[in-house]
Amino acid sequence: MFERRLYFHIDWAMIVAILALCGVGLVQIYSATGGAGLHVTQMYAIALGLVAMLVCLSVDYRTLADKSHWIYLALIAVLIYVLFFGIVRGGSRRWLDFGPLNLQPSEFAKMAVALVLAKLFAESRRGPAMRTELVVAAALTAVPLLLIYRQPDLGTAATLLPVLVAVAFVAGMPLRLFGVLALVGVLAAPFAWRFALQDYQRERVLTFLNPEADAQGAGYQQLQARITTGSGGLWGKGFQQGTQGQLRFLPVAHNDFIFSVLAEERGFTGVIVALALYLFVVLRALETARLAKDRLGAYLVLGVLAGFAFQVVYNVLMSAGLAPVKGLTLPLMSYGGSSMIATLAGFGLILNVRMRRFTN
Repeated sequence: MFERRLYFHIDWAMIVAILALCGVGLVQIYSATGGAGLHVTQMYAIALGLVAMLVCLSVDYRTLADKSHWIYLALIAVLIYVLFFGIVRGGSRRWLDFGPLNLQPSEFAKMAVALVLAKLFAESRRGPAMRTELVVAAALTAVPLLLIYRQPDLGTAATLLPVLVAVAFVAGMPLRLFGVLALVGVLAAPFAWRFALQDYQRERVLTFLNPEADAQGAGYQQLQARITTGSGGLWGKGFQQGTQGQLRFLPVAHNDFIFSVLAEERGFTGVIVALALYLFVVLRALETARLAKDRLGAYLVLGVLAGFAFQVVYNVLMSAGLAPVKGLTLPLMSYGGSSMIATLAGFGLILNVRMRRFTN
């Protein structure tokens, strides 16, 4: 548990940067929704997320890793439960109803998978056994991935792949194997297009390639996001002065496209500040992995960081019209209670590793 002397080793700089991003998100959610009250809900989510961060910070990460198989099995059980009894919204069954709180368990999958993979590879002796462990790691990742995909939620499912790749690569996965997997992926792409993707998912890819073909229909969201992001100029139009966001031309601006609202109202300058904060958080996390006292800590940090960084990069590219539209929030800024709580809990694990780098 938390010892008072560990207080002096907490990475306060990272915490300040994380809270700054949360603050920017709150301001933009308020602006995008016209003060409809969603920013208050987001404040509650941040408060719960900070509690989750404190919990993940207080318990030694080695203790959590020792119990990672139980955490993983609990996640799988909850994901199976969601498939049968979860709340349906927009054709997807992803949420559990807890009265005033609706929880999306899939958001916590990245943390659970990072824990169990870090434990697996930390106990590895490398060498010939690596192949067996890679197969086990792939299977451990595939189970929650497929369950989340069945909800359906391809975007959240895809965030588990960077977790697997990052931990496996640092643990000693041969580079040639990456090449083999990339080749398999290319060869399997036509079959995935035909049998794995649903009709609306194929439509999103085609729309990304040519959004003007259906500018008032399937391509509307992507075109509006691109227009919104590029309309801010250098300094932006000002708080609640953006025409695209304020006049509701951009759908779900407070959620998937909060970055576009930021770009319109704060301009290129605001975008650079936000990206600088994200970069600072990523670099501090990488430094934490370097300073970790053991392989378990390093693998855990990189696993959590990989899922976070992938989601940030994809959302920014999507907002700029450089990636297909997918329901992936911008961590720490987009509206969404489950995403906020899970993200802050994940950073609690990262802070945990850095804080305990001098312990026995």
